[in-house]
Amino acid sequence: MSTSHHHHHHPPHLITTIIFFFFLNFSCLHANEFEILLSFKSSIQDPLRHLSSWSYSSTNDVCLWNGVVCNNLSRVVSLDLSGKNISGQLLTSTTFRLPFLRTINLSNNNFSGPIPHDIFTTSFPFLRYLNLSNNNFSGSIPRGFLPNLYTLDLSNNILTGEIYNDIGLFSNLRVLDLGGNILTGPVPTYLGNLSRLEFLTLASNQLTGGIPAELGLMKSLKWIYFGYNNLSGEIPYQIGGLSSLNHLDLVYNNLSGPIPTSLGDLKELEYMFLYQNKLSGQIPPSIFSLKNLNSLDFSDNSLSGEIPELVAQLQRLQVLHLFSNNFSGKIPQGVTSLPRLQVLQLWSNRFSGEIPANLGKHNNLTVLDLSTNNLTGKLPDTLCDSGHLTKLILFFNSLDGVIPASLGACKSLERVRLQSNGFSGKLPRGFTELQLVNFLDLSNNNLGGNIGTTWDMPQLEMLNLGKNNFSGDLPDLSRSKRLKKLDISKNIISGMVPLGLMTFPELMDLDLSENEITGVIPSELSSCKNLVNLDMSHNNLTGEIPSSFSEFPVLSDLDLSCNRLSGEIPKNIGNIESLVQVNISHNLLHGSLPLTGAFLAINATAVVGNTDLCSVNNATGLRPCEVERKRSTKCWWFVVTSTIVAFLVVLVSGFFIALVIQRTHNVLEVKKVEQEDGTKWEIQFFDLRFMRSITVNMILSSLKEQSVIEDKNGVRFVVKEVKKYDSLPKISEIRKLSEHKNILKVVATCRSEQVAYLIYEDVEGKRLRQILNGLSWEKRRNVMMGIAEALRFLHCQCFPAVVAGHLSPENIVVDVKDEPRLCLGLPGLLCMDAVYMAPETREHKEATSTKSDIYGFGILMLDLLTGKSSPGDEDLEFGVNGSLVNWARYSYSNCQVDTWIDSSIDTSVHQHEVVHVMNLALNCTVVDPQQRPCIKNVLKALESISSSSSSCTTLFSKLLSLA
Repeated sequence: MSTSHHHHHHPPHLITTIIFFFFLNFSCLHANEFEILLSFKSSIQDPLRHLSSWSYSSTNDVCLWNGVVCNNLSRVVSLDLSGKNISGQLLTSTTFRLPFLRTINLSNNNFSGPIPHDIFTTSFPFLRYLNLSNNNFSGSIPRGFLPNLYTLDLSNNILTGEIYNDIGLFSNLRVLDLGGNILTGPVPTYLGNLSRLEFLTLASNQLTGGIPAELGLMKSLKWIYFGYNNLSGEIPYQIGGLSSLNHLDLVYNNLSGPIPTSLGDLKELEYMFLYQNKLSGQIPPSIFSLKNLNSLDFSDNSLSGEIPELVAQLQRLQVLHLFSNNFSGKIPQGVTSLPRLQVLQLWSNRFSGEIPANLGKHNNLTVLDLSTNNLTGKLPDTLCDSGHLTKLILFFNSLDGVIPASLGACKSLERVRLQSNGFSGKLPRGFTELQLVNFLDLSNNNLGGNIGTTWDMPQLEMLNLGKNNFSGDLPDLSRSKRLKKLDISKNIISGMVPLGLMTFPELMDLDLSENEITGVIPSELSSCKNLVNLDMSHNNLTGEIPSSFSEFPVLSDLDLSCNRLSGEIPKNIGNIESLVQVNISHNLLHGSLPLTGAFLAINATAVVGNTDLCSVNNATGLRPCEVERKRSTKCWWFVVTSTIVAFLVVLVSGFFIALVIQRTHNVLEVKKVEQEDGTKWEIQFFDLRFMRSITVNMILSSLKEQSVIEDKNGVRFVVKEVKKYDSLPKISEIRKLSEHKNILKVVATCRSEQVAYLIYEDVEGKRLRQILNGLSWEKRRNVMMGIAEALRFLHCQCFPAVVAGHLSPENIVVDVKDEPRLCLGLPGLLCMDAVYMAPETREHKEATSTKSDIYGFGILMLDLLTGKSSPGDEDLEFGVNGSLVNWARYSYSNCQVDTWIDSSIDTSVHQHEVVHVMNLALNCTVVDPQQRPCIKNVLKALESISSSSSSCTTLFSKLLSLA
């Protein structure tokens, strides 16, 4: 017994030894944490000094350091440095080796470079949470896995490459977020192994291929977010087995086929977003059994069929988006019984019949958009019963009857668009006193009544009453100080233009055309300093054109045609630098046409019908102005002397010109070569430095590669084929074209009997299409000015004028000095992009007029404004508006500018310029070639927009608010 007892009795020195080693080990580990954290600090930049507490001190207690959390044993278990503006690279994974570390959060900083490649192979097994999101990490996702990790968030970085199959080995993951990167390749099927995963987002990458059916094995999933990728194929029916799923988001992909019926089994689902895909067929009836649905968005697909009355089962539904599909039939009465329904958007379908009676009575409507359908009948008077309706959008239908009186009392309304229907009668009482309405469009209806009253709508920014039967005086809108667009055209308004119209400091568009307005044009109208478009045509206006019109700083379009205006045209109106189009036809004007600005290239149709008007420009069709002759002997002698001197100058000049021509003929070397197959080639050089270095064989061999030649000195040239032999410009023209700094120099031509080539210099730089995204406004403006200068040279200084022919960003090189250089298309050159062709060019298959170039330049300006290099015709996807031009014109006319301005343009600084370049671009792309401005006026407008930008500070931000 004593032996046994002695056996269990540990000697005191052994216990002391164990305690000593425990504290030694603890002390070493603690010191190791200390060194690791200080090493991490030394490798990063901390400009806001959040890590100032991380330093050597008497205590060396890391648990007191900012962002560090310890456990009861003073061991580091959490490192949270999120949102500290820290930058630098994670050069090693040492920081992740803290032995008891459970949480690492470095999100919302400026870390860059690759994530350490061994981060998933050397970390200690306690790590549960790793968040590196919202940084600038690049490279691929590291290989390996951490079996005990619960959360992995690498979202919103610049990670590239594929998602490796290793991801399926993170067997304990609950949250996986790889969204907002540049990941490519397929969604790995091995994700199906993550049976405990609850949150999965791979959104906003460049993933391709189908959605793997193995997702159906992930029974714990509550959230799937695969939006904004390039995924294709059908939605796998296996997703319907995810009984815990709450949120399904597959938007902005190329998914096709029907919506699986099995999705109706997702009883916990609250949010189903499938918009912007290519889904077809009908909505499965099972979908309407999802009684927990909060938001349902199937918009922008190719779905069809009718919406069943089963929709009434979705009693928790707040948002229903089915717009931009091919749905037909009646809008189901069932939607009227959804008590929580706030947003109902069914626009751009083929719905017919009447709007359901009582819609809004039992709903909580805030937004109702049923526009662009085939709806008929009257508006229900219950639409605003919730008291919260802000947007009522019903345009492009066949609705009729009066506007319900209840809408006149709908004080929550902010945006009302009822245009292009058949509404009749007067405006309801109170309708012109809605305090929150900022956008009101009632145009193209049969509405009538006297509107010459005082309107109390202080928030109003856009008012369109055009194409109706409104009568009486113009309305008093003096309380609508924010008004930017006013259109009352094509009514039967009478009376005079009220002085109250002068109180709109932000007014940009004013259209009073086709009415019966009388009296004079108030000179005070020029106080509207932001006015861009003014149309007062087809009225009964009398008196003179106010000379104060010259004070408009940004006026672009002026139409005063078809009135009874008299007197002379004020000479200073031509000094409005921004003025592009003027129409003063069919008035009683007399005197001479101004010889400045937009009047220099005015069309004959814009001045016709003024019998006493004359011009020194024969192209206007006006009679020539008579020059008063003074009979004076001195004057006669002056004329005779001047004639003799002029004759002598011409004689001497002719001698020198002949001499220059002779010398030019001598230096333009021609090299003639006959190849082995008998083909005879002729190379004409315009720069003798390259006569020995460029050969026919070099030119022909370059065509097999990238049409680039490099001579023995390393000088590079670009070769362009001419489609038609006889379309190669004359030698004198080609030499002239190479004189401008914004035109790539042509160094030689090469031709046989069948084909011809132009050989250009190859400047160091990049094509505009490659660098367009992210380009500053200053550089975009510099491109516009440079190409406009090149076009002015071609159109105005070359005789005959030369048509550039191809003005796409692919054909413009921006050199190392940021100077744009145009590679001339020239008539006959191959690869003309149809998007940059004017309508008349497409018809005749060739650009034959300088006006065609103006159209192409307009498209180029739209490219620079939107950042979207225009795709080919077959790829245009601008909804019902057809093309980039129509879409831009539609957006601009509806003040929806924020939908198409490139987000990288700093509009807070360049507000004025951007808006007016838009307007200029749309003027350049009108269908009628004669209505397009000449390049001189375009350039003048660009120069004036640039020079006056500092004086206009609020125009664009206000315009944005309209949309």
